Amino acid sequence: MNVKRSKAEQSELTRAALLQAARALFTEKGYADTATEEIVQRASVTRGALYHHFRDKEDLFQAVFEDAERELVEKVRTAVDLAKTEPWEGLRVGCQAFLDACLEPAVQRIVLLDAPSVLGWETWRRIDAEYGVGLVRQSLQAAMDAGEVDFLPVEPLAHILLGSLTEAAMVIARAEDVQSARAEVGAVVDRLLKGLKAAKLVQHKKVRVSSHT
Repeated sequence: MNVKRSKAEQSELTRAALLQAARALFTEKGYADTATEEIVQRASVTRGALYHHFRDKEDLFQAVFEDAERELVEKVRTAVDLAKTEPWEGLRVGCQAFLDACLEPAVQRIVLLDAPSVLGWETWRRIDAEYGVGLVRQSLQAAMDAGEVDFLPVEPLAHILLGSLTEAAMVIARAEDVQSARAEVGAVVDRLLKGLKAAKLVQHKKVRVSSHT
């Protein structure tokens, strides 16, 4: 039992080393300019170890990409939890935290720039939605339940908002001045979110006005 556990632990350490080395190289050089030999050298493992864990470089890249997506979701969730605020404001905080994360070189290069071309648009969008849409859906539903956002079909709304955030992230990643792009995109996203909230507020104002006439 101990021998088997030791082998399992060693296998996991090898896989983690490959992911760490690949992530660093993909961030520094991009997918196309990173050779598998560089990855195994930096990870201090053999080529056989790489192909034991991953089919090829693309399979390794997808694993790195999915790890980055999981971390991105956790950063957003942590920002919302730390804010300890009302649901709509939590939604806004989460969106802004996502845009902040898009300033990180690994997110820009791996998640936003290389992943669509390496994995293909459909696979990239599917994985991106798998990790992100649940959190967006949850935040929207909470805001609707609290009466801060009008009740709308939450599933399509979550996909539309996630798509908007993804496009906003692309603007940041491709900008010459990423800090300026981040500020501009953040203001636009805030305005879009206020539009969701404003519809409910306008209805309340109309009710109050009519009750006094």
